[in-house]
Amino acid sequence: MAENTEGDLNSNLLHAPYHTGDPQLDTAIGQWLRWDKGMYKYLERCFSDFKQRGFVVGYDTRGQVTSSCSSQRLAKLTAAVLLARDVPVYLFSRYVPTPFVPYAVQKLKAVAGVMITASHNRKEDNGYKVYWETGAQITSPHDKEILKCIEECVEPWNGSWNDNLVDTSPLKRDPLQDICRRYMEDLKKICFYRELNSKTTLKFVHTSFHGVGHDYVQLAFKVFGFKPPIPVPEQKDPDPDFSTVKCPNPEEGESVLELSLRLAEKENARIVLATDPDADRLAAAELQENGSWKVFTGNELAALFGWWMFDCWKKNKSRNADVKNVYMLATTVSSKILKAIALKEGFHFEETLPGFKWIGSRIIDLLENGKEVLFAFEESIGFLCGTSVLDKDGVSAAVVVAEMASYLETMNITLKQQLVKVYEKYGYHISKTSYFLCYEPSTIKSIFERLRNFDSPKEYPKFCGTFAILHVRDITTGYDSSQPNKKSVLPVSKNSQMITFTFQNGCVATLRTSGTEPKIKYYAEMCASPDQSDTALLEEELKKLIDALIENFLQPSKNGLIWRSV
Repeated sequence: MAENTEGDLNSNLLHAPYHTGDPQLDTAIGQWLRWDKGMYKYLERCFSDFKQRGFVVGYDTRGQVTSSCSSQRLAKLTAAVLLARDVPVYLFSRYVPTPFVPYAVQKLKAVAGVMITASHNRKEDNGYKVYWETGAQITSPHDKEILKCIEECVEPWNGSWNDNLVDTSPLKRDPLQDICRRYMEDLKKICFYRELNSKTTLKFVHTSFHGVGHDYVQLAFKVFGFKPPIPVPEQKDPDPDFSTVKCPNPEEGESVLELSLRLAEKENARIVLATDPDADRLAAAELQENGSWKVFTGNELAALFGWWMFDCWKKNKSRNADVKNVYMLATTVSSKILKAIALKEGFHFEETLPGFKWIGSRIIDLLENGKEVLFAFEESIGFLCGTSVLDKDGVSAAVVVAEMASYLETMNITLKQQLVKVYEKYGYHISKTSYFLCYEPSTIKSIFERLRNFDSPKEYPKFCGTFAILHVRDITTGYDSSQPNKKSVLPVSKNSQMITFTFQNGCVATLRTSGTEPKIKYYAEMCASPDQSDTALLEEELKKLIDALIENFLQPSKNGLIWRSV
């Protein structure tokens, strides 16, 4: 079972001598049961009322038919381990979107919860995503302490394989109907134009990428007053093989959206919405007048969400609402467009480390201090509108995009045209994100160590080709040249590589390793002021800088890096 997304508890498989007759499956499930045992031991230590409050378990639609090792089966095993220890378990009776688990943890006042999912990873993978009692993904020290407890568990408990408990234990409860009803009710908090939605002439196509999203997006559209979106029939129902896509990740763009775009053309639908297999992320595309499709990047959608959520707040705020109490958040590798909007409009913007676990954790702090968080995002198409859930949520994001498009349609404005208006008002933010594959950890380490000792020991580069570097921030070591004490404001993250360069021309570029895949990612953005409107010039400058970054800092030919391909 491979790694999943930021903040998840995953590890390489360790051998556990168990007995399905399939050695590979024995190893996988033996490891899984050790995770469950370690989780129990840590939660028992942390919560004296663990056996009163209970634990939430959700799962997606992944599964290997040949081994019978599905997300549902792993969820049942997790539930059975806890039920055998007299812990009440809220086990969803069918697959759910990932955001339903943190939502349920909060609403049911459980001590924690797990979602069994590998999100948009390849079909062979699965993962264990852990949420604390707050409804946010776990951060330090909980993640490290749980892993310690897992490592102390040499073998699972006897009887851990008995998942019959799920069918017989009075401590097992099914939260599906209650949580779905409450989630849909809470969606109304971010619906501002229900009557307009019910009258719109716009048509929407939705693809769930063979995952969990179809039924829940249909319900969300109903809550907002829309007619149902048109589903892509070949991708509507769960399929653990993701048989119609080369890669089950809607972030990859037009090449993986082929079926939904063709259906939209056939149905005369202008907007395509794509949720990833566990429905926590959203891609969107819009048909242009020339017949081409505009697939929005995560950063572009965030610019639209940021404008929309603040505009709706302004129009609906109470008389004594203070803009200085309003916040939006983004991960540090994401676009700085929210920062530009915040500076002009007077609300607060904050950055976090990459990964929604950091966003969720910071939102909790802000809410506890009486602040209002309107929107948060990460560039990899992860969005959160409002704070009913403390993790990214593709279901709510999909229906908010639909409402935004319907509202703009009444003024004969497209999403792309509105994006231009946002950039014209707050400054163009042109970004590009991509990656290289590298399967040698030693190569990755040497690339980043070279940057820390560039011209001489402990000296970072002052130029990248001809581009002068203004500041360097190294999250791995905690160094930040822009700070008076040279220390990073963001927390140090020693287990991953991440260096950000701020250039004199206004560009910000970050190189970092993926927490879940053998990738070196790069993120580059040209942040222009509103008076710089020559987009061709800005794009050319960004392209030249990225070329210099790749050639001088990553050196793909020398280091044997594999270029991204879909």
